[in-house]
Amino acid sequence: MNTIIKLNLQDDNTVNELWSLQHKAYRLEAELIGFREIPPLMETREMLSHSKEDFYGCFDEEEELMGAIAIEEESPGKLTITRMMVGPDFFRRGIASRLLEYVFEHFSGMEQFIVSTGKLNLPAVSLYRKHGFVPNGSQEVAPGVELIDFYRSGLL
Repeated sequence: MNTIIKLNLQDDNTVNELWSLQHKAYRLEAELIGFREIPPLMETREMLSHSKEDFYGCFDEEEELMGAIAIEEESPGKLTITRMMVGPDFFRRGIASRLLEYVFEHFSGMEQFIVSTGKLNLPAVSLYRKHGFVPNGSQEVAPGVELIDFYRSGLL
């Protein structure tokens, strides 16, 4: 059984594991969307350790970090999923779905959940649609690179 816990960004080992996972996952997204300057790829370990986001990690039986989700309540009742990452060795095992379900369950009082992803990141677009997110516009963040904004009612 996988375990999901809040990550302590004051612990160096946790930050190192998370930073490594983040770079593996976001390098693949960068290839999918054709844009290498995704903010998490520009982040140092020190920057990550000072993040204002809350991170939750999904661990396997051997306590290896398989995936993580970061959230931030940017305004009352609205929770933004700021990062979603799964290690390439753990793709297609339902890790991202488990992380989303964890957030929905533990933050069930939210009016709305918000997330964005690259338009060309079809696995992420599919994941969010599967979990009840609907598109709410898009924006070009660099030439030829489009982000889709999604929202999901928290009161389902």
